[in-house]
Order: sequence, then C-alpha cells, then structure tokens
Amino acid sequence: MIAYNLRCHKGHEFEAWFRSSSAFDEQVTAGHVTCPSCNSVRVEKAIMAPAVAGTKKSRKPAAEARQMRQFMTGLRKYVEQNADYVGPQFAEEARKIHYGETPDRHIYGEATPEEARELIEEGVDVAPLPPDPDSAN
Repeated sequence: MIAYNLRCHKGHEFEAWFRSSSAFDEQVTAGHVTCPSCNSVRVEKAIMAPAVAGTKKSRKPAAEARQMRQFMTGLRKYVEQNADYVGPQFAEEARKIHYGETPDRHIYGEATPEEARELIEEGVDVAPLPPDPDSAN
C-alpha cells in the first residue's frame, strides 16, 4: 500500500492510500478519486516529504485528527454514493462478482471478520469501510 498526499484543483489537501502507483493512476483517470472537502475529481499528487526515521513530526495531533476525519468522511461518502449497498449478503455478492456469476459492480455491506478473511484468501478485493465519524459515540 502507498499513501499519497493529494491536492484538488481548489487547493484542498488530503491523504489517500492505494495498492500501487498504477492503481492511483487508474483511479484518478477514471474519476474515482475525489476531494473529501469539495468532491472535485481534479486531483493530483501533492509534494511529499520522505519519511525519515528519528525526525520529529511538525504537524499537531489535532490537525492530523481533523485531516484523518475529513479523509474518512470523504471516503465513506464516495462509497455510499457510488456503490450498491448489499447489507449482510456482502460476502456472497462479492464472490458472485469475483467469479463472474453476476455483473461487475461496486458494492458495500457487512461481513464478519471470518468472511472477510475468506474473501481475501480467495483473491477477492475487499477493504473495510471507515466508520461514520458523525455517528460514532
């Protein structure tokens, strides 16, 4: 997994994780990467400082927490707007899509940790959806 600092055309900066640099390129080209602040799809990589062991982080914890919350909210919103909710049938539907038994589409729903582990072992691409920070305790 690769974390990129990203910036939209309006100057909002955020971070996103990708399986590879080519996955980033594919998702940006397809318009699947959106700014969590303004939903713009005009996104590019921002300048990143290399991670060097032993250096102090200049960011304040509150700013990091705010940025993480913003990213999680944007990711969750994107998935909810661009995928079909299949509820507790997630594992079954994901398998059907993976094995070509049903048309390819984006889905989200619920799965037990064991179901998620089995899907990963079968080679089905799955990832946990961040919780809704606004509905958290």
